[in-house]
Amino acid sequence: MATSIQASSPSQCKEPAPQTLGFLLLENFTLFSLASAIEPLRMANQLAGRELYRWFTLSVDGGPISASDGLRVTPDGAITMPLALDMVIVCGGVGPARAVQREHVTWLQSQARLSRRLGGICTGSWALAKAGLLDGYETSVHWECLAAMRESFPRAVLTTRLFSIDRDRATASGGTAPLDMMLTLIGREHGRELSAGISEMFICDRMRGENDHQRVPLKHVLGTTQPKLLEIVALMEANLEEPIGLEELAEYVNVSRRQLERLFQKYLNCSPSRYYLKLRLTRARQLLKQTSMSIIEVASACGFVSTPHFSKCYREFFGLPPREERLGMNPLRPPALVQQSTDSLLLQPVAFQSVPEQPISAALMALDQARGEPTYASVRLNH
Repeated sequence: MATSIQASSPSQCKEPAPQTLGFLLLENFTLFSLASAIEPLRMANQLAGRELYRWFTLSVDGGPISASDGLRVTPDGAITMPLALDMVIVCGGVGPARAVQREHVTWLQSQARLSRRLGGICTGSWALAKAGLLDGYETSVHWECLAAMRESFPRAVLTTRLFSIDRDRATASGGTAPLDMMLTLIGREHGRELSAGISEMFICDRMRGENDHQRVPLKHVLGTTQPKLLEIVALMEANLEEPIGLEELAEYVNVSRRQLERLFQKYLNCSPSRYYLKLRLTRARQLLKQTSMSIIEVASACGFVSTPHFSKCYREFFGLPPREERLGMNPLRPPALVQQSTDSLLLQPVAFQSVPEQPISAALMALDQARGEPTYASVRLNH
C-alpha cells in the first residue's frame, strides 16, 4: 500500500533543485549494475511526483560502447558535455585495467578538482583508484577484482562490504549492490519512507546496509597457495552448530596449533578463534534476517551455549543486539572508517556556475510517462 506524507506548503519552503548524476561507462561495463544504480533514481522521481534526480550516461567521445553482455549502448554524450554534475559514478565491468584510458583518468581528476562527489559500481572503483582518487578512502569493489586492486592500489582501503560510503566517495560491488547503495543515499537525502517505497516497488525483501558483506570465496582471497588454510576454513564452515576446538582442527589438517595461528595471522590478519566466531555470527545474522527461528534457536544453531553470551558477542561484532537486528533497527555505532559528519555531503545540492544549454535528461521523459501509474506521487516529501 502506498504511503502518504503531508507535504509542506509552497510558502513554507522551496523545492530543491534536482540532483544531477553522470554515469561514466567503461568498455565492457556491466549493464545489470548500471540498471541497479539508475532504476532507484527513476522510481524516486515517480513516487515523489517530481524530478528529484536526473542522470546522463557518458563515454569518452560520446560514441556507442559495449556492455559485458555484448549489447551496444549509445550514451547521452561525451565527457566534454557542459553538464553541471553533482556526482559522477564510474560503471565498470570486465577487464577494468584494460578499459581505463588516460582520458578517463584525466577527466575524473578534473571532476575531483571541481569538488564533485565520485562513485564507482562493479569494477568502476578501479578507474577512481587509477586516478589516485581513492587514497585513504574505504572502497568496495566486486570480489573478483579485490585481490588485484589490493596489489595495484595499496593506498585504497579495500573492503568486502557490498558498498561503502566514505565522505564524498560512494563505491559498490556488482550485481544488485548498487541498488542498495542508491537506496541508502536516497534515504539520507529524502527520508527512509521514500527508500522503503522504492524497495517495495522493486520487490526487495530487505534493504541491505553498509554492514552487509559480499560472500567472497576464500580461494579468491588466499589464492591456491594455502590448501591447509582452505581446508581448516572448510571444516569451520561445516561445523558451526558444534564448533571444533583449535587443537582438534590443527590435528585434522596435520599442523601444530602454533602453525594454525600463524596461518590465520599471516593471511587473514586475525586469530583462528576470532575468524571462527565471525563465521558463526555471520550465519546467525542470516538466520535472524531470513528465517522465523527464535533468538534462542539461532544461538543454538550457531554454537552458542547461552542466549546472553550470544547477544553479547553479536552486539560487540555488529553494533546492535540480535533482537534489534531482527526488527531492522540501525546499528548503535557507524561502520569503521565511515565518517558520519561528512555523510550528509552525498547527494546534496552543490552550487556550480551556469553552463550553456543543458540537455534534457531521460529522467524527465520517464517521469512524464509515469504520470498514469497508480504509484505516481504516492510518497509526499517534507521539503
